[in-house]
Amino acid sequence: MATITELRSLRRTKGPASMAPSERGDNKAAAVFLAPWFLGLAVITVGPILASLYLSFTDYNLLEDPSWIGLENYQRMLEDTRLHNSLRVTFTYVFVSIPLQLAAALGLALVLDRGLRGLALYRSVYYLPSLLGGSVAIALLWRQVFGSDGLINQVLGYFGIQGQGWVSHPDYALGTLVILNVWTFGAPMVIFLAGLRQIPEMYYEAASIDGAGKVRQFVAITVPLLSPIVFFNLVLQIIGAFQSFTQAFIVSGGTGGPVDSTMFYTLYLYQRGFGALDMGYASAMAWLLLAIIAGMTALNFIASKYWVFYND
Repeated sequence: MATITELRSLRRTKGPASMAPSERGDNKAAAVFLAPWFLGLAVITVGPILASLYLSFTDYNLLEDPSWIGLENYQRMLEDTRLHNSLRVTFTYVFVSIPLQLAAALGLALVLDRGLRGLALYRSVYYLPSLLGGSVAIALLWRQVFGSDGLINQVLGYFGIQGQGWVSHPDYALGTLVILNVWTFGAPMVIFLAGLRQIPEMYYEAASIDGAGKVRQFVAITVPLLSPIVFFNLVLQIIGAFQSFTQAFIVSGGTGGPVDSTMFYTLYLYQRGFGALDMGYASAMAWLLLAIIAGMTALNFIASKYWVFYND
């Protein structure tokens, strides 16, 4: 009788020719079902990516054939003050809104984790802004809420405080978009809530026996064990924030104003590509954005070695 080791060795040496007809048929069926996905990947994703890489080295206005100009588009970026401003606005938006959003999401998840009655309803209600936050309707609503005659100024007027046009003031316009992004905390909140449910209760019971209070338990137990979830949400939300477009486009009327205070990088890219028909330069800007997002993601993964705790 063959031993288990001999059987495993025989299985590893079996090639495609020794496969049963039913197994070969299953592989063909899998290939047929996967073919549309690979076709879509090539036509919708890989193809446009490679085309944009080529166009980034050309002068292309959508109306004439592209002409090769080498690195001129990338050199122009070094002297483009509006691009530099859009980077400043975007980084400010990301570094201010993401920590506040994650803090709000974690705080509410901690409240909901107490086992409230009707938890499913609360979870759905709080998740709803994440579904609508990037929509045109919510951006229009936000513009009205923070307008001169909007809800915010009406509430301030009730207390005798003179309001102003928040979205039309260069010092406050970006802040309204930050608040909008913080308001869409539903998706990370649901993920935090799922992570909290996976922390064993025995850790908290042991800490309570040792005399640890709620704050100490949160710092010593919840934060370390939840750090992989924090890292996951942080990476996803940073990538999404760098790609934000609809909010700035609608709130500013597509201008990035006032005084370019809401000129997100993606909005400026849109203006160069479809407003000025400078598609070659816009393609180069898109690759710069890709490099920025990739760099930020890589930094997050490198830094995660020092603060993310995996409970194996």
